[in-house]
Amino acid sequence: MAESIFNRYQTYLLLEKSLSKNTVLAYVRDLRKLFDFFESQQIDYRKATYNNLTSFVEYLNNENIEKPALKARSQARTISGIRCFYGFLFLEEEIESDPTELLETPKIGLKLPQVLSLDEIDKIIGAVDLSHPQGQRNKAIIETLYSCGLRVSEAVNLQLSNVYFNEEFIKVTGKGSKQRLVPISKSAMKEIRNWQIDRNLLKIQKGHEDFLFLNRNGRKLTRAMIFHFIKEYAKIAEITKVISPHTLRHSFATHLLEGGANLRAIQEMLGHESILTTEIYTHIDVQYLRQTIIEHHPRNKR
Repeated sequence: MAESIFNRYQTYLLLEKSLSKNTVLAYVRDLRKLFDFFESQQIDYRKATYNNLTSFVEYLNNENIEKPALKARSQARTISGIRCFYGFLFLEEEIESDPTELLETPKIGLKLPQVLSLDEIDKIIGAVDLSHPQGQRNKAIIETLYSCGLRVSEAVNLQLSNVYFNEEFIKVTGKGSKQRLVPISKSAMKEIRNWQIDRNLLKIQKGHEDFLFLNRNGRKLTRAMIFHFIKEYAKIAEITKVISPHTLRHSFATHLLEGGANLRAIQEMLGHESILTTEIYTHIDVQYLRQTIIEHHPRNKR
């Protein structure tokens, strides 16, 4: 019975909510925690009450030998998934009322993303060994991530047919299979063209012909591969910040904002559904904001 409802819920998330596969997997994984808890308490998920759910939240909060306590952000995601699940049950008329309506998520403080300076990005790119068989490919990936502000999943799924060199745009498929056009810099296009020389020497596997970035076996890259080599290059460049491919996306947005770009334009390029998500970048560079006020506020003008 449980597997049947999981499968139906998974289909609902993919087709009706248009969530990415990774988000769907996270939601289903969190839902299994709830079902395990209900099983231990002999609770039918269709008859769960608000009190049952608050007991589950308390369980997430409590650390014991069997499990560590979840951090506030992970708790918030788990509760969000549970809300979505009970909303699904209500739509399917499997329950008469939604017990999650009054369920509160933990307060999450504003966590500002790590950002690299332009000099640090240049050092990471400079750490790439172009004599290595995958060196040019990796350099092209880093330039593209930073030039276009891509998520790592968007980079691994970027297709050669969606790189428009003449128009200087790429077509990106983001979360929920939503597509957007993003300008690409001349330096990123140059590195991609250089990578194409190496790419043409590969024996490309069937079904992978249109993926831009491939491994040495002619298959689409995995996200883990990109995480690994970016961390390695950062180490070689002696950058002590904890970084990932997403750090390049954060740096892209921050540098655009510092350069005077419109927040709405940044939202479009990042593929954020809500402007509220993009607004976090207005909190990053306090010195830049201070300088903006000094230069532009009428009380500071002479």
